[in-house]
Amino acid sequence: MSAVATALDALFADDNIGREAVYTPEGGVSQLIRVVTRRADEVTGFGEARLWSETARIDLRVAEVPTPRPGDRIEIDGEGFLIQGEPVRDRERLVWTVDLRPA
Repeated sequence: MSAVATALDALFADDNIGREAVYTPEGGVSQLIRVVTRRADEVTGFGEARLWSETARIDLRVAEVPTPRPGDRIEIDGEGFLIQGEPVRDRERLVWTVDLRPA
């Protein structure tokens, strides 16, 4: 295991950074995973206006969720979300970043 992978495992395991979640692939079996939330809100420019919207963006370890897909469900603290858009992997290919919408 690389030093980067070891550090990521420690970050996801830290209760101040990582959180427990339930991942359910569309039509699949649920599994308990750890996630790291990235940001809660997003401000988007549209012409001269700036629009605020609630967003949910999280990181998933590739080791736990090798192929997340749009439509897969993630439940965090009893609140359900669906993955929207295509997940993006980091440079090291160890972490997925996914955008969520309420289920």
